Amino acid sequence: MDTGAHPTARGGPAADVLPPERVAVPVISDPRAAFGARTAEVPAGRRFLARAFARPSLPAVVGLVVVVAFFALRVPNLVTPFGLATVLDTAALLGIGGVAVALLLVAGQFDLSVGVTAVASSLLTALLIGYAGWSTWPALLVSLLAALVVGVVNGVLVVNTGLPSFLVTLATFLILQGTSQAGAQAVAGGTRVSGLDESPGWSSATAVFDATVQLGNGRFSVSILWWLGITALATWALWRTKFGNAVFASGGARQAARELGVPVRRTTVALFCLTAAAGWLLGTMTLVRLASVQAGGTVGILSGIDFIVVAVIGGCLLTGGYGSAIGASVGALLYAVAREGITLADWDTRWFQALLGVLLLVALLANGEVRRRLRARPRS
Repeated sequence: MDTGAHPTARGGPAADVLPPERVAVPVISDPRAAFGARTAEVPAGRRFLARAFARPSLPAVVGLVVVVAFFALRVPNLVTPFGLATVLDTAALLGIGGVAVALLLVAGQFDLSVGVTAVASSLLTALLIGYAGWSTWPALLVSLLAALVVGVVNGVLVVNTGLPSFLVTLATFLILQGTSQAGAQAVAGGTRVSGLDESPGWSSATAVFDATVQLGNGRFSVSILWWLGITALATWALWRTKFGNAVFASGGARQAARELGVPVRRTTVALFCLTAAAGWLLGTMTLVRLASVQAGGTVGILSGIDFIVVAVIGGCLLTGGYGSAIGASVGALLYAVAREGITLADWDTRWFQALLGVLLLVALLANGEVRRRLRARPRS
């Protein structure tokens, strides 16, 4: 019988044939080989630079390194415990608001009312304690609820009317500022409420919002832990949760996100509530620290626009869809180092405004370049 069609002789052509279940499949190690000549490999150094320049937070990191090095040489006191404590305390207050605003910017929205929400909520707490006779914690809870109402109103107006969030929160800013000043004048007979540290529960509130640790000649505040914790939580939520996906989708392609079932409206309202809660936290920290509040004032040295500035310096694109909580915190630290360095160097403090403007301009130019790169080569 002819067996040439299926040779089986030892050493014959069929000796190297594998059983059906182990037939070798040819593998193309470089898929590009199937479509033409192999292109030249991009050097590792260029790939690293390309990835680095695609990160909007890069200017803030570079600026922080340069500013720290400059002022550390110019003003050695900056790197003493006293200088570090002052820098970190300022950065903490700014970073708490900046991180919340950064999440909102990633979603393509603005909030100018964070600073005035902080003052108005702390004023409400002070009036409830000083003139209504409430204990500290119930007053703080009511003021938190009031701040969240402000956030809900902002968010609902933005998603239901289609008005720019910049204008909506500007209107909220004016309403809260006027109401807090007029309300304080009507109830307390002035715009300042003080003498609150004798109320029940004040000591426990101090332990939560204004505890300090003395290290050398520096007094480090618990606000630093609040800042680091909020930054870590926001980073995790932004990159590891469905909520974070919804935030990026809301800012990157809002209409497409809606069509795909992403809860854009609910996410936007939640983000405005987060910025309002951050404002309440900042106001509470300042109130507990000073045991007083000034209607129409600011949160320490900060105003509402500062939070947006540090978020943009930290790499948040004004068009939405890109940014990070860590970048906003780096921007806050850069802000604090520059401010404290100029103060310790005994320079005219107006130079700080000029430096801040330069940093913001550089960040905007860098963000524009990153936006161009993203459009040319979208990220998966």
